[in-house]
Formats: sequence, structure tokens, C-alpha cells
Amino acid sequence: MLLARYEQEFPEVIACLKRARASNRMAHAYLLHGDSPELRRNFSLVLSQIAICPNCSTDGTPCGTCRVCRHLESGIYAEFYELMPTGKTWQIQVGERRNPEPNTVRWFESQFYLTSTSEASKKVGVIYDADRMNTESQNAFLKTLEEPPSDSFFILATGNPSALLPTTRSRCQTLILLENRCLFEFEKSKELFAILYDLQFKAANNITAAGKCAENIINIAQHLQDIAESTAEKQWKERLTQAEELESPIKKRIEKQFESAVAGEYIKIRNYFTGAIHTWFAQVYQLSCGVQFDKLANPEIFDGMQLPEKIAEKRACHALTEADQLLYNLLFNVSEELAFRSFCLNVAVK
Repeated sequence: MLLARYEQEFPEVIACLKRARASNRMAHAYLLHGDSPELRRNFSLVLSQIAICPNCSTDGTPCGTCRVCRHLESGIYAEFYELMPTGKTWQIQVGERRNPEPNTVRWFESQFYLTSTSEASKKVGVIYDADRMNTESQNAFLKTLEEPPSDSFFILATGNPSALLPTTRSRCQTLILLENRCLFEFEKSKELFAILYDLQFKAANNITAAGKCAENIINIAQHLQDIAESTAEKQWKERLTQAEELESPIKKRIEKQFESAVAGEYIKIRNYFTGAIHTWFAQVYQLSCGVQFDKLANPEIFDGMQLPEKIAEKRACHALTEADQLLYNLLFNVSEELAFRSFCLNVAVK
């Protein structure tokens, strides 16, 4: 059960939530601030169980065994509505008023004004990466946050709450779940770090070696979409299988959510990919400045590698500057292949 896991990681937060449920004082909307997408997604399920489990104990602990708890944890609770960024702009769109398309704010909020058919008579709405709502989207959702429909429960999950409007933040109770570290658990991450090791420590003044590093990085970048589809399929396998037995409208909604999940997974993995490149060079620079290895935020990225006893500070600083420039360049409509080749060449040849 996910609850047991997070009771160990965030005991005070869970204890406060359980007390709030026991005293019937839970907020109608929570702003979930976490630095890991996986944490934000999983904790949203735990928070939902605490909020709507029909068989909670007297101390506010959800039973974890009832149909509602089981369906929430497996992702097939019929009235668990999700909203997430989509498209190349990776934004949450406001949608049309009269006939809003799925995965828009107006479609999302319209689900909460329909009669509930669930066993718990409760509807749950989770907005992932809520900071990707623009001003129009947030203002459109504001009335629902101010005057929520009966028996509704909302979670706005984000890694960047400051990007939300003050009016949006003020209508939610904030939960802070920060681990103060990044996660780079995507396929080929170890391969990427090995390439960066070669680029940092073996390709100095060697154009041929720098070119090989660039080729390898480009190959991984081009494989990110396949990784996203594979990852999403594994995560949604059980949900998609169980959806085959559900009513057609629910089945179609889950299939549409899966398509959005693939797009969101690609954006997430791409951010991991570029973030991993920057983190590598940032930590090498920290080591060159005398920071102790065990004080690094992500020392695991150096697993199995023999780092030099002395790292040249100027060279490490130069490489980090080039990594900063790479991330800036990738924000624009540039040739990724050219950007990676230039980056590797500039790192190797100071």
C-alpha cells in the first residue's frame, strides 16, 4: 500500500492529513508541491484515499482494502479525473465553452457538475503539472476552486508553485513534499552518464572523440519517444486491461488519458535527459571546487566510475558554462543534432 511507504517518508504530513480526515476538516483542494513527478502522482492517490475512503478508521486511516481504495491505487476509480499538459507547447488549455475537448480545463471542471455514480459518491480531480496552466486556464478554473461542487475533491500537483497565480494558490491548502534531489531513472540514463564521463575526462582536445560522444548523445535523444511509449505502456498496462471491462465512456476516457500520458511522459523524459546533462557537469564542477562527494545531491550518477583525484576547476567551469548554453539553445527551434555536436566540440576543445 502506498500509504505505508509515504508514512515513512513524510510522517508529519500523513499524520496531519489523517487528523484532518478524522475531525472532518479536510480542505476541498490541496496544492501538492513535490520535486518528483512520480512522488506527485503517487501521493495524489494516497491523498485521495485519505479523503474519500468510506471505511476510514477513527484516526483517519483509509482501510486500503475497500473497492474505492483498491480502484484508486490501481488507477481505475470511475470518477478519478486527471488533467495534464499536452501538445508541443506542453500546456493545459482552457477549452471551448460549449463543447470542450477532453483534457482541457472546461472539460475537466464539467465532470464535477454531473451526478456521481461512484460507490463513495465522491469525485476526485487531479491536475498534474498545474503550473502549466496559463492565466486564462487558471482564471477559468478559479470559480470551481472558490465554490466547488458538492462531494468533489481537488489536487493541484506541481514542482513549481510560484508559477501559479496567487488567487489559485490561496484557494488551496499547500502540502510540501520535497526530497531536494533529482531523479534520472529513465532508460539509457546510465549510458548517457558514461558518454558524459568520456566527454569530460577523455575527449579533451580530441575532435574525433568529441564527435563520437555527440553521435551517442544524439542517438539517445532520438530514442526518447520510444522510451516514453514503452514506459507509459508499462505504467498503464493494468489500467488499460481493466478498462476493457468498463463501460464505453469510461473506457474511452482512459484511452484518451493514456494518449496524453505518452505525450506527457515524453516531455518528462526529455526534461530528465537535458537535466541529467546539466546535473553531471554541475556536480563535476562542485567536486572541482572541493565539495565532498557525499554532499552532492545526486552522487549516484557517478556509480561505477573512477573520478580523477584532482579535477581542474577552470575546465569544469567551462564545461558547465557550455551545458548552460546547450539548455538555453534547446529552448528555441534549433537543430538538436547541431546543438549537441556544437556542445560536445566546445566542451572538448576549450
